[in-house]
Amino acid sequence: MSNVVETVKQVVKPILDKHTFYLFDVEFVKENKSWYLRVYIDKKGGITIDDCVLVSDELSEKLDEMDPDPIPQQYFLEVSSPGAERPLRNDEELQQAVGEYIHISLYQNLNGQKAFEGFLRSVTSDELVLQNDKWGKNDTINIPRNLIAKSRLAIQF
Repeated sequence: MSNVVETVKQVVKPILDKHTFYLFDVEFVKENKSWYLRVYIDKKGGITIDDCVLVSDELSEKLDEMDPDPIPQQYFLEVSSPGAERPLRNDEELQQAVGEYIHISLYQNLNGQKAFEGFLRSVTSDELVLQNDKWGKNDTINIPRNLIAKSRLAIQF
């Protein structure tokens, strides 16, 4: 079904460009007996419900106009935000997250911990630098990239 995903990416790109949104991800999956086409979009400052409705309406119209139909089976179209705690999957997303509050999970302990939260201050090919005032006078930590299992945006409490 990657053909469906690639087709949808091509169809949705001009719609997103027009509204200064960007594509986070597309998935076409079967859950129980139903197919779901999920399009995750974002923009600086975050996506609203109205933004999702706008893209859903325009994308649905474009897909309905296509002949032959790129998705012959019945499916549900869902357009949404990737979420407040979305994963940071690559260098580009990490660079965009500089200044944001993030959560990092590690493969092994670093300073007695396997997880850290703080403000991402910098990203290099070798490490990420996090800052958190709760850590006391050592309020920054350099985390080697090879120790990082996962990283995501986080909500600060």
